[in-house]
Amino acid sequence: MSPLVLQGITPPLRLADFKLAAFDMDSTLISIECIDEIAALAGKGEQVAAITEAAMRGEITDFRDSLQRRLAILAGVPATVLDRVLAERLRFNPGAHELCAALKAAGLKLVLVSGGFTFFTRDVAAELGMDFVRSNELEIADGALTGRVVMQDWGDICDGEQKRLMLLQCCEAIGCRPDQAIAVGDGANDLPMMGAAGLSVAYHAKPRVREQARIAINDGGLDRLLELLK
Repeated sequence: MSPLVLQGITPPLRLADFKLAAFDMDSTLISIECIDEIAALAGKGEQVAAITEAAMRGEITDFRDSLQRRLAILAGVPATVLDRVLAERLRFNPGAHELCAALKAAGLKLVLVSGGFTFFTRDVAAELGMDFVRSNELEIADGALTGRVVMQDWGDICDGEQKRLMLLQCCEAIGCRPDQAIAVGDGANDLPMMGAAGLSVAYHAKPRVREQARIAINDGGLDRLLELLK
């Protein structure tokens, strides 16, 4: 197993120095991109997956635009497809349960902040004991996806800037500084929150994200972060 890649830090780090950990969901806590799986079951997988991949690599810099384009392709897809993705395809990445349990045991508050959908974040957050959650709400009418998201009290689309704001708001809510926060992600839209946190962790991430993170886990599970947090 390859060693963890460290940039500008000297291990071990003190877990007691951190108060909050924020996680991306798709391809970070779980092994899939939910929107790609919805599209695959609807027979539109290639069209949607190509946009997802370009957005996560940072080639499409406007996450809002990329999400709207993908959702438009899914307009009319039966909402029952969401149940199938949840039951048949959603799997947690190795070490997700172990890492979250260890962080909670150490007193950290956990944040799930996703450009994905509340249909899935509800289950993931409950399973891992998340304290705060922000994600997008799919609009459903007459039993089918409309191709749009629903406006929520914070906005309509959780993009990179919303992820950053959510991390900062959660820090303020629990009375900690951003440098006492950990942010874990894999795609370009995670970079704003990773840049705001005291410790940024790239998990099996796109090259641009690996290069900018202070820790890169390129092999093994999420719980490898515990090798550094003592």
